Amino acid sequence: MNSDALAPWSIDAADYPRTAPPAARWRFLVGYAILAPSGHNTQPWIFRIAGDRLEVRADRTRCLPVVDPHDRALAISCGAAIACLEAALRALGHAGEIALLPDADDPDLFARIGFGPSHAPDAEDAKRLAAIGLRRTTRRAFADAPLPDGLAERMRALAEARGVALAILEDAAAKRAVAALVAEGDRAQFADPSFRRELAAWVHPRRTGDGLSGAAFGMPDVLSSVGGLVIRTFDMGEGIGAKDEAIAAGSPALLAFSTPGDTPRDWLAAGAAHLDVLLEVAAAGLTAAYLNQPVEVDALRPRLAEAIGEAGLPQLLMRIGRGPAIAPAARRPVAAVIEETP
Repeated sequence: MNSDALAPWSIDAADYPRTAPPAARWRFLVGYAILAPSGHNTQPWIFRIAGDRLEVRADRTRCLPVVDPHDRALAISCGAAIACLEAALRALGHAGEIALLPDADDPDLFARIGFGPSHAPDAEDAKRLAAIGLRRTTRRAFADAPLPDGLAERMRALAEARGVALAILEDAAAKRAVAALVAEGDRAQFADPSFRRELAAWVHPRRTGDGLSGAAFGMPDVLSSVGGLVIRTFDMGEGIGAKDEAIAAGSPALLAFSTPGDTPRDWLAAGAAHLDVLLEVAAAGLTAAYLNQPVEVDALRPRLAEAIGEAGLPQLLMRIGRGPAIAPAARRPVAAVIEETP
């Protein structure tokens, strides 16, 4: 395993250069933002330092035109990165000032962020900061154990604070209904050669710093290129669908995030809300896995909304539970994603 691609996960808050000029502080804080999750681990963001402000921008060269034709998931990923920055700012002594979509003529500018006034961090701030580095996603099955007491209520409150509805499905029949949609989504997606080619293009060893390691599909990381070839060549939708359906139905809980609308602002909110929830999940010693197939396949999205009982538009679907310890996903270094204006 290439250590350079995992080095960003070793960030230590004690190294924060709190008396340094703004640019140095932003470079450190971006180290937390790049640990946010993203579709296919594309990391579709650029951070631009402009004086004492930081801009979070879309990197549309890293988009997924087949599975994400409207850049919805790209915006959700950037929303998660913004929420990581917000958590880091507060834990390191800044209240933060975040303006979302501040320029109607610049759709790539998702946020402009300032340090804001000083803030006295509390235990909750420290917990959230630590959870950024603990957060993992895994394709493996979870232990058959209920959620910890109070976790569901905390997760709902976090999502609602962002204006996002969170459905938490723990009932067996409800989970089976949604799991069937996941399997149907798998079959539809893998039947499409364009989907398989796009997915395969992002399956490569961790040393590249992005994408999906073959380890995520149950093979050694060094065989990632072989995994990509297999995905590109064969329609494995039936087998993958059956496996995903069983794992989803057997997970302690499924989480579905919905928003009132389907605009970039809604997508950013969904990204931030689900990051807040993921940090709460990580702090509780649990992990997560994405099951976004019924959101990504247009014909299934209304059926998912009906199955979860939400009037809004589903943006994300995942399962949570207690899983085995795994290595984190690879990350590009801060230097690869940061720009500084003259």
